[in-house]
Amino acid sequence: MPTPGEPTPPTRQTTAPARTHGQPAPAPAGNRAVGMLMATTPCSARDALRILATAADLADVAVEDLAAAMSATACGAALPARLERALRHSLEAARTRGPAGGPHPAGLAPNPARAEEVLTRLRGCQARLAAAPQDPAALRAMDDTAYTLCVLMGRPTALEAITAAEELLAAATPTL
Repeated sequence: MPTPGEPTPPTRQTTAPARTHGQPAPAPAGNRAVGMLMATTPCSARDALRILATAADLADVAVEDLAAAMSATACGAALPARLERALRHSLEAARTRGPAGGPHPAGLAPNPARAEEVLTRLRGCQARLAAAPQDPAALRAMDDTAYTLCVLMGRPTALEAITAAEELLAAATPTL
Protein backbone atom coordinates (compact mmCIF):
# COMPACT_ATOMS: atom_id res chain seq x y z
CA MET A 1 0.00 0.00 0.00
CA PRO A 2 1.45 3.41 -0.91
CA THR A 3 2.26 5.93 1.74
CA PRO A 4 0.52 9.32 1.76
CA GLY A 5 1.89 11.56 -1.00
CA GLU A 6 3.21 8.60 -3.02
CA PRO A 7 1.47 7.98 -6.35
CA THR A 8 -0.69 4.89 -6.47
CA PRO A 9 0.47 2.21 -8.87
CA PRO A 10 -1.76 1.67 -11.89
CA THR A 11 -4.19 -1.21 -11.59
CA ARG A 12 -4.77 -3.69 -14.36
CA GLN A 13 -8.17 -3.76 -15.88
CA THR A 14 -9.66 -7.23 -15.77
CA THR A 15 -12.11 -6.76 -18.62
CA ALA A 16 -11.75 -4.90 -21.86
CA PRO A 17 -13.74 -1.69 -22.09
CA ALA A 18 -16.95 -2.06 -24.03
CA ARG A 19 -16.89 -0.50 -27.49
CA THR A 20 -19.89 0.86 -29.27
CA HIS A 21 -20.56 1.24 -32.95
CA GLY A 22 -19.01 4.29 -34.55
CA GLN A 23 -15.83 4.32 -32.45
CA PRO A 24 -12.52 4.23 -34.28
CA ALA A 25 -11.01 0.79 -34.68
CA PRO A 26 -7.90 -0.16 -32.74
CA ALA A 27 -4.46 0.28 -34.27
CA PRO A 28 -3.39 -2.79 -36.31
CA ALA A 29 -6.64 -3.94 -37.89
CA GLY A 30 -8.11 -0.44 -37.91
CA ASN A 31 -5.11 1.09 -39.67
CA ARG A 32 -5.10 -1.67 -42.26
CA ALA A 33 -8.85 -1.32 -42.89
CA VAL A 34 -8.60 2.47 -43.15
CA GLY A 35 -5.66 2.10 -45.52
CA MET A 36 -7.55 -0.40 -47.64
CA LEU A 37 -10.52 1.98 -47.92
CA MET A 38 -8.31 4.99 -48.65
CA ALA A 39 -6.53 3.09 -51.42
CA THR A 40 -9.65 1.76 -53.11
CA THR A 41 -12.15 4.59 -52.70
CA PRO A 42 -9.98 7.07 -52.72
CA CYS A 43 -10.76 9.19 -49.70
CA SER A 44 -9.23 10.86 -46.68
CA ALA A 45 -8.62 9.03 -43.41
CA ARG A 46 -11.58 10.83 -41.85
CA ASP A 47 -13.86 9.70 -44.67
CA ALA A 48 -12.49 6.15 -44.46
CA LEU A 49 -13.27 6.04 -40.74
CA ARG A 50 -16.76 7.34 -41.47
CA ILE A 51 -17.28 4.65 -44.14
CA LEU A 52 -16.03 2.00 -41.73
CA ALA A 53 -18.30 3.22 -38.92
CA THR A 54 -21.33 3.41 -41.23
CA ALA A 55 -20.72 -0.10 -42.54
CA ALA A 56 -20.33 -1.42 -38.98
CA ASP A 57 -23.63 0.18 -38.01
CA LEU A 58 -25.36 -1.27 -41.08
CA ALA A 59 -24.00 -4.74 -40.31
CA ASP A 60 -24.71 -4.32 -36.59
CA VAL A 61 -21.15 -5.21 -35.59
CA ALA A 62 -18.43 -3.35 -33.73
CA VAL A 63 -16.06 -1.28 -35.84
CA GLU A 64 -13.06 -3.29 -34.68
CA ASP A 65 -14.78 -6.55 -35.75
CA LEU A 66 -15.39 -5.17 -39.24
CA ALA A 67 -11.80 -3.89 -39.39
CA ALA A 68 -10.47 -7.29 -38.34
CA ALA A 69 -12.59 -9.05 -40.97
CA MET A 70 -11.37 -6.63 -43.64
CA SER A 71 -7.76 -7.17 -42.56
CA ALA A 72 -8.24 -10.92 -42.78
CA THR A 73 -9.17 -10.58 -46.46
CA ALA A 74 -5.56 -9.58 -47.15
CA CYS A 75 -4.57 -13.09 -45.97
CA GLY A 76 -7.08 -14.80 -48.26
CA ALA A 77 -10.13 -14.99 -45.98
CA ALA A 78 -13.46 -14.08 -47.51
CA LEU A 79 -15.44 -11.21 -46.07
CA PRO A 80 -18.79 -12.51 -44.72
CA ALA A 81 -21.67 -11.62 -47.04
CA ARG A 82 -23.43 -9.47 -44.44
CA LEU A 83 -20.28 -7.40 -43.86
CA GLU A 84 -19.53 -7.16 -47.57
CA ARG A 85 -23.07 -5.95 -48.28
CA ALA A 86 -22.88 -3.31 -45.52
CA LEU A 87 -19.47 -2.15 -46.73
CA ARG A 88 -20.70 -1.93 -50.32
CA HIS A 89 -23.72 0.18 -49.28
CA SER A 90 -21.52 2.43 -47.16
CA LEU A 91 -19.07 2.92 -50.04
CA GLU A 92 -21.87 3.67 -52.50
CA ALA A 93 -23.28 6.28 -50.14
CA ALA A 94 -19.84 7.88 -49.75
CA ARG A 95 -19.30 7.95 -53.51
CA THR A 96 -22.69 9.50 -54.26
CA ARG A 97 -22.38 13.15 -55.04
CA GLY A 98 -24.39 15.56 -52.99
CA PRO A 99 -26.46 18.38 -54.47
CA ALA A 100 -23.37 20.67 -54.43
CA GLY A 101 -21.70 18.79 -57.31
CA GLY A 102 -21.96 21.51 -59.94
CA PRO A 103 -19.52 23.79 -61.70
CA HIS A 104 -16.48 25.12 -59.88
CA PRO A 105 -17.44 28.04 -57.63
CA ALA A 106 -16.59 31.53 -58.79
CA GLY A 107 -13.06 32.62 -57.99
CA LEU A 108 -9.61 31.70 -59.15
CA ALA A 109 -9.40 28.58 -61.27
CA PRO A 110 -6.72 26.11 -60.21
CA ASN A 111 -3.59 25.88 -62.32
CA PRO A 112 -3.90 22.77 -64.51
CA ALA A 113 -0.20 21.94 -64.06
CA ARG A 114 -0.55 22.06 -60.27
CA ALA A 115 -3.77 20.03 -60.40
CA GLU A 116 -2.01 17.42 -62.55
CA GLU A 117 0.94 17.32 -60.13
CA VAL A 118 -1.28 16.78 -57.07
CA LEU A 119 -3.48 14.25 -58.89
CA THR A 120 -0.38 12.29 -59.95
CA ARG A 121 0.91 12.37 -56.37
CA LEU A 122 -2.50 11.13 -55.15
CA ARG A 123 -2.40 8.19 -57.60
CA GLY A 124 1.10 7.35 -56.35
CA CYS A 125 -0.10 7.46 -52.75
CA GLN A 126 -3.02 5.21 -53.70
CA ALA A 127 -0.64 2.64 -55.19
CA ARG A 128 1.66 2.83 -52.17
CA LEU A 129 -1.29 2.41 -49.82
CA ALA A 130 -2.68 -0.50 -51.83
CA ALA A 131 0.67 -2.26 -51.38
CA ALA A 132 0.90 -1.55 -47.64
CA PRO A 133 -2.49 -0.50 -46.17
CA GLN A 134 -1.22 -0.44 -42.57
CA ASP A 135 1.82 1.79 -43.29
CA PRO A 136 1.34 4.97 -41.18
CA ALA A 137 3.52 7.05 -43.51
CA ALA A 138 1.46 5.95 -46.53
CA LEU A 139 -1.78 6.74 -44.66
CA ARG A 140 -0.51 10.24 -43.79
CA ALA A 141 0.73 10.89 -47.32
CA MET A 142 -2.60 9.83 -48.85
CA ASP A 143 -4.57 11.90 -46.34
CA ASP A 144 -2.39 14.98 -46.89
CA THR A 145 -2.53 14.66 -50.67
CA ALA A 146 -6.30 14.12 -50.69
CA TYR A 147 -6.72 17.22 -48.49
CA THR A 148 -4.44 19.25 -50.76
CA LEU A 149 -6.46 18.24 -53.82
CA CYS A 150 -9.74 19.10 -52.04
CA VAL A 151 -8.44 22.57 -51.16
CA LEU A 152 -6.95 23.12 -54.62
CA MET A 153 -10.15 22.13 -56.40
CA GLY A 154 -12.49 23.72 -53.84
CA ARG A 155 -14.38 20.47 -53.24
CA PRO A 156 -15.46 18.88 -49.94
CA THR A 157 -14.55 15.26 -50.70
CA ALA A 158 -11.58 13.60 -52.36
CA LEU A 159 -13.81 11.89 -54.91
CA GLU A 160 -15.34 15.19 -56.01
CA ALA A 161 -11.90 16.82 -56.10
CA ILE A 162 -10.51 14.01 -58.27
CA THR A 163 -13.45 14.31 -60.67
CA ALA A 164 -13.05 18.11 -60.83
CA ALA A 165 -9.29 17.81 -61.43
CA GLU A 166 -9.80 15.24 -64.18
CA GLU A 167 -12.40 17.50 -65.83
CA LEU A 168 -10.04 20.48 -65.55
CA LEU A 169 -7.22 18.51 -67.15
CA ALA A 170 -9.49 17.23 -69.92
CA ALA A 171 -10.59 20.78 -70.70
CA ALA A 172 -6.99 22.06 -70.62
CA THR A 173 -5.65 19.33 -72.92
CA PRO A 174 -5.60 20.51 -76.55
CA THR A 175 -7.29 18.13 -78.97
CA LEU A 176 -5.54 17.36 -82.26
